[in-house]
Amino acid sequence: MPRPFLIALLALGLGLSGCTSLGPQTLDHARLQYNEVIKRTTEEQLLLNIVRLRYTDTPSSLAVSAIAAQFERSQSVGLLPFFTAAGGDLNRSFTAVLPQAQIMGADRPTFSLTPLDDQEFTRKLFTPLPLDGVIYLAKTTWPISKVFRLYLENLNWVPNAETASGPTPRQAPPAADFLRGIAALQSLQDRGALVFGMAEQEETLGGALPAGAVAARDLIEAARSGMEYRPDASGRHWRLLRRSSYPVVRLDPRELDSPDARAFAEVFRLKRGTSEFRLTQEALSPFRAAQPADGLTHLDLETRSLLQALYYVSHGVEVPDAHRARGLVTITRDSAGRDFDWQQVMGELFRVRSQPGTERPANAHVAVNYKDHWFYVDEADQDSKSTFSLLVELSRLELTGKSGPGPQLTLPIGR
Repeated sequence: MPRPFLIALLALGLGLSGCTSLGPQTLDHARLQYNEVIKRTTEEQLLLNIVRLRYTDTPSSLAVSAIAAQFERSQSVGLLPFFTAAGGDLNRSFTAVLPQAQIMGADRPTFSLTPLDDQEFTRKLFTPLPLDGVIYLAKTTWPISKVFRLYLENLNWVPNAETASGPTPRQAPPAADFLRGIAALQSLQDRGALVFGMAEQEETLGGALPAGAVAARDLIEAARSGMEYRPDASGRHWRLLRRSSYPVVRLDPRELDSPDARAFAEVFRLKRGTSEFRLTQEALSPFRAAQPADGLTHLDLETRSLLQALYYVSHGVEVPDAHRARGLVTITRDSAGRDFDWQQVMGELFRVRSQPGTERPANAHVAVNYKDHWFYVDEADQDSKSTFSLLVELSRLELTGKSGPGPQLTLPIGR
């Protein structure tokens, strides 16, 4: 065998064996690609469900519960006999060899897709957001107006387009007063004149006890349970007290006469001059005659479920004229019988634009194709993008977790 071929073959073999490990190289390129695809398809799935709700279609979701990415590489080095053209004797020995190398790679990911249609998923979808959840969101950096518009059916029974929390109504829902009051609330928050906090209260449990009836172990047990035995002024009797905390909204007393504070109090029928309001959930009578004549000292909330919030924002979807003409959506009318413009309710909160064609809109932040039209959130619409981002995060918080016993679809790709 010629010496140059041996040298070339040796160099090639050393080169192959010295290649960097496949794992780190593959992870370096694949991890962010998987991340981007999961993020994009999650957003597209949510937008598709919002559009479906506007068309009174049934929403459906698949969760990517697992990704098993398998990467393989094989390599080989060999010598190929090379015969000269002279002579016809097939049994003669070859006069040269050609080095041969082969490298093959394979990517065989397996995706596990779980349908989110079991009993637990449905329960979460229909369960209204608890008061603690609203307060948690209100204390984050999200604007209070965005949180309240998305997740409140009403505040002190002032309606926030309540009939928009389900399939599109035929009559325009009242929302103007609520939006005016929430705009004033947002202005107060922007100036730092409004904060959410906690207040404490004491509750007496049972009647007075003789001092001799309370032993040291009773004091210890009460403390462990968050309660306290306390003597009265005479020291001859003790009472069992329980401390608890409750959420409140506090207004800066210097702002009580500001136009925003007056508008907020007027819309939600609050007692003038009050700077602290207790937050409650569905504790207020819906009948105005049963409410205090001098105004309320608490803010009573009726919250929405995630499904109701998605129905609500689905009215920010622009329906193409061709679809309206074909009767594919319910048309809402105002009191004069004219077509109702849902942007009067949605405003800057959320808007999904539409356009016909096969090409995805170039200026889309997220887009889906439905009934031969593209529906998308414009990448320059920062208000709609922030609302959509909040909905994505809330859907993850409310709907993820242990899946039920429903079927799981596992797809091996690339085989």
